[in-house]
Amino acid sequence: MTEARLAAGDLAPDFTLTDQQGSPVTLSDLRGSKVVLYFYPEAMTPGCTTEACDFRDNLNSFAAAGVTVLGVSKDDVDKLRRFAERDRLTFTLLSDPDLAVQQAYGVWGEKSLYGKTVVGSIRSTFILDEDGRVEKAMYNVKATGHVARLRRELGLD
Repeated sequence: MTEARLAAGDLAPDFTLTDQQGSPVTLSDLRGSKVVLYFYPEAMTPGCTTEACDFRDNLNSFAAAGVTVLGVSKDDVDKLRRFAERDRLTFTLLSDPDLAVQQAYGVWGEKSLYGKTVVGSIRSTFILDEDGRVEKAMYNVKATGHVARLRRELGLD
């Protein structure tokens, strides 16, 4: 668990993770374009499906603005592939099974789930600028309505 949270202006921790197709994706390779990096607790659960489908349904507007969307969870590659196929997700989902990236971004920690305190992935989103710096860090976001808020933050509406 980490208490360290990222803030605007911080250099986003670089990483290489495997996507739903089994290919490596390195964050620093995406420099030169904005990136929306979102962390979600678990593929194929109701809230995470709602959020992922919302990103899918708005992907054209992100792409038109030159914004790359990446989703990260602790799920293994096979589960991510099934999630992408089931819900026709056309953006990159990344597997972080050892939680190293989630810890680096401060999104693995205590959270409230149905009134109980548990340790897990805290639904969070980061807007990264073209130089790989955090433009906006949003922790504890809600699955519903979050993509609309991001679109406003990015001036896509």
